[in-house]
Amino acid sequence: MRLAAGLLLALASTAALSSGFYLQHAASGRLPALSVRHPLASLAALFTDRRWLVGFVTGLGGWGLYIAALDLAPISLVQATSAGGIGLIALLVRAGGVPLSRREWVAVTVSVCGLLLLGLSLAGGVRHAAMPGWLQPLGWVVVSAMVAVVAAFPAARVLRAGAGLALAAGLMYSAGDVATKAAVGGIAPVYAFILVLAACHGLGFVCIQLSFQRGTALATAGVSTLLTNLLPILAGVIIFGEYVPGGAPGVLRELGFAGAVAGAVLLGR
Repeated sequence: MRLAAGLLLALASTAALSSGFYLQHAASGRLPALSVRHPLASLAALFTDRRWLVGFVTGLGGWGLYIAALDLAPISLVQATSAGGIGLIALLVRAGGVPLSRREWVAVTVSVCGLLLLGLSLAGGVRHAAMPGWLQPLGWVVVSAMVAVVAAFPAARVLRAGAGLALAAGLMYSAGDVATKAAVGGIAPVYAFILVLAACHGLGFVCIQLSFQRGTALATAGVSTLLTNLLPILAGVIIFGEYVPGGAPGVLRELGFAGAVAGAVLLGR
């Protein structure tokens, strides 16, 4: 019963988060250029735009549902259930009258299929693992932050416009999700992980808002959503020791990871 409730909350969460990202991206094109050199003016421009604010509040509600889902189900299962977010963003973009290129449709299809395979692999068994110590999740956050710096600066030169910042946002949001799981799981010191998750989500917020004015919805919100779903699934196995199935479910999981990564590469190129 707890697991089913967690799945329902995860589905509601991804619907809210994806819709919120889409609304924020649509609103960002009408706003003055955002800059980290003028943080107060940039924040004022965002929070005084009604459409952007609706998207932000919707996404905030989705994050609250996500936290509730983590309390009921393993992080890998929650993220696999939330994986349809990128597909929902693609549908919203198309419904908004923006045509998608063949490469974008292929990328979305490959990503959704990969994440679907991850979900199917969970049929091999789901177990709540014992919480690790504080060092493993904190180490994951630090490495994620280092890779995010590379994505936001040198790697951005060879990626689609806005994709580098979107990758950085996805890395920081996923690191925040790992810290959230640690806090919800009661890993001491809990207050430290609350501060870490706040910092990660704050940096992710800055990166994703800057990316929205530089790239398309799929190259920004899509890439960020994909990483935000994929990386916590890996963290669930590597950091939190969640059960890895053998046999066919194990093969499905490996194919799922490969498909999700391939989709991210196609979207970011």
